[in-house]
Amino acid sequence: MTDDPSMRVEPAVPADPPVLSGPRPRSPRRLLLGRLLRRPTALCAMAILALVVLAAAFAQTLAPYAPSRMDIAHRLAAPDARHLLGSDDFGRDVLSRLLFGARLSLAVGALVVMLATALGLAIGITAGFVRRLDAALMRFTDALMAFPDILLAIALVAGLGPSLFDVVLALGIVYTPRVARIVRGATLVLRELPFIEAARSMGASTPRIMATHLLPNLTSALIVQGTFIFGYAILTEAALSFLGTGVPPTTPTWGNMMAGAQAYMGRADWLIFVPGAAIVLTVLSLQILGDGLRDALDPKLQRLM
Repeated sequence: MTDDPSMRVEPAVPADPPVLSGPRPRSPRRLLLGRLLRRPTALCAMAILALVVLAAAFAQTLAPYAPSRMDIAHRLAAPDARHLLGSDDFGRDVLSRLLFGARLSLAVGALVVMLATALGLAIGITAGFVRRLDAALMRFTDALMAFPDILLAIALVAGLGPSLFDVVLALGIVYTPRVARIVRGATLVLRELPFIEAARSMGASTPRIMATHLLPNLTSALIVQGTFIFGYAILTEAALSFLGTGVPPTTPTWGNMMAGAQAYMGRADWLIFVPGAAIVLTVLSLQILGDGLRDALDPKLQRLM
């Protein structure tokens, strides 16, 4: 053995394992937004809805006149520089009433969605998870769904009264069975999955399982159904107002504007065309957005998008 330091062999030091670098996983919200943005129809629907919401939010600033301001000298005036969308039979500016009507029409839709979702979620998750209550709750929803939406809404509003609160309450009851049916079906599937059995074995109570384990897995279905109910609520409110059983005529909504214009269809077509176009664009955009959300949230279609 030599003592020459130059001849010594140092033990090999293992090299550090290579660090694999790559893009960070995207959050579920960004993934959902990315899937929606890849759909031109959904993107157009989101843009239209954004414009409608902004117009309703800033109606006080954008409206050239107060919605109840009358100008009898210019009643039934065609669209011109003074009234960009014309005036109605009382000389009220159609554009101003359209902007303020958007507030109430969107408010009715949003309140109906919240009420129907809350009631439908409570009924559906209870019926799907508590077997002994399933039959009674589902027969109740079947009884409500046996009537056409508009007929049931007219009957409820006739019994409650033609006020904004009563219209929201009636429409919330009408669309509760839609949410309850979807939530019950999803709950029946989720309750048999292993994570629910694990929660039961650990001693979790039924309310805790519903709130902690079931509710987060129902969010996607509730969001999609909410967009459809929003559009249905705007349409049904317009139909009720058109028939004279909805919000009082003194309150500007798109439905009331169409109801007041039916006597002047041949003389002042813009009175019914303007609110009708607003209803069509808003409801169609909500339906397209709902379809896009359904496809984006469907796990079976995630690889194809």
